Amino acid sequence: MGTVFSFDVRGGDPRRTATALDAAAAWLAHTDEVFSTDRPESQVSRLAAGTLALSQCSPEMREVMRLCEAAARATDGYFSAYYAGPAFDPTGLVKGWAVERAAAMLTSAGAEAVCVNGGGDIQVHGGPWRIGVAHPLLPRSLACIVLTGPGPGTDLAVATSGPTERDPHILDPHTGHPPADALASLTVLTPALTSADTYATAAYARGGATARPWLESLPATEAHAVTVDGTTWQTTGFTRYATPVA
Repeated sequence: MGTVFSFDVRGGDPRRTATALDAAAAWLAHTDEVFSTDRPESQVSRLAAGTLALSQCSPEMREVMRLCEAAARATDGYFSAYYAGPAFDPTGLVKGWAVERAAAMLTSAGAEAVCVNGGGDIQVHGGPWRIGVAHPLLPRSLACIVLTGPGPGTDLAVATSGPTERDPHILDPHTGHPPADALASLTVLTPALTSADTYATAAYARGGATARPWLESLPATEAHAVTVDGTTWQTTGFTRYATPVA
């Protein structure tokens, strides 16, 4: 998927967690083979080219299509797997979905605490964890620090959207252009990374003027934003999970 993945696994039977770690790595490799838009031999590329029928794709393709349709409805169309044209491109969802499942594989194997990081989009279970979110305008600085406690019920996902790591690539699907009042970065916290990833993409595509009230309306969702002039804002409950860095 054109990025680096890392795992941090604590506790549990080392033999079971080692086997699960191998399975999680294989799962991420399989996801790349199916969904990478940068690989002409991937299923999603062949589907777009018309050389592969949907009926010939792996079951994950139909699952991700359903998730993308649900995300489009939940975000008023600001998340779209067709943002760049008629070809299906689930890039804004599939990495978070894949990381979320990889983390679940490790917890199912008995790991007491798990952190899976896919290019800065992170799913954690258990803890405690301390996650630094890079500042988009200040190299080698943090915009905020996300904290989670130990024990069950502390599942948390962190997803960030913005042009820092890549040139501007998030478009408003309604206009086909970048949002007029684009943010420098937007970080979203939810319990599960599939939703955090899609909400971060959709909120960024909305632009700074409407992103905050929309995020405030979502259950179990908090966010932190850095504007292009370096000011910041966060949703009402953000400080329950994270601390802005002065």
